[in-house]
Amino acid sequence: MKTRTFAAAMLAAALSAPALAAPAAVDRITSPMPDGKPGLILKGVIVPAGYETFYLSGQLADPIDPAKKETMEDFGDTKTQTVSVLNKIKALLESKGYTIADVVKMQAFLAADPKLGKIDFMGFNAGFKEFFGSASNANTVARSTFQVANLVSPVFLVELEVTAVKTPKK
Repeated sequence: MKTRTFAAAMLAAALSAPALAAPAAVDRITSPMPDGKPGLILKGVIVPAGYETFYLSGQLADPIDPAKKETMEDFGDTKTQTVSVLNKIKALLESKGYTIADVVKMQAFLAADPKLGKIDFMGFNAGFKEFFGSASNANTVARSTFQVANLVSPVFLVELEVTAVKTPKK
């Protein structure tokens, strides 16, 4: 009898307890263009409680040919370096169970291309668009872009830091 009473009390407690809900969705606040379409970057992002966060340090491009890594030509122009860095970031994310679509924040550091005498912002955006707001990833990110005097070595034109979030494993 005591076992039945205890079991009934446990069942009643379990049924009356609030169900564990999944965290709310990440709120990506779009920045509309004059034509009403979503802009290239977000105004901001709200990440609700309960999400797992991955902060990636600044990443630099890999050389086009691993055997050659002495000159800027060995690493490519701004677009080439942007794609290289984002491929490296994508691989790092995937190694920890994230995807490029989980990125919510990016800080971009761009150095002037000596051939242009200034940063190649259009080249950077062209590389960025291959990964964000694209057919393979409709999401985009909150982003800050900085022009810097130079990066760790004169061969580098692009350094990117990102923050990614996802719902934790159960």
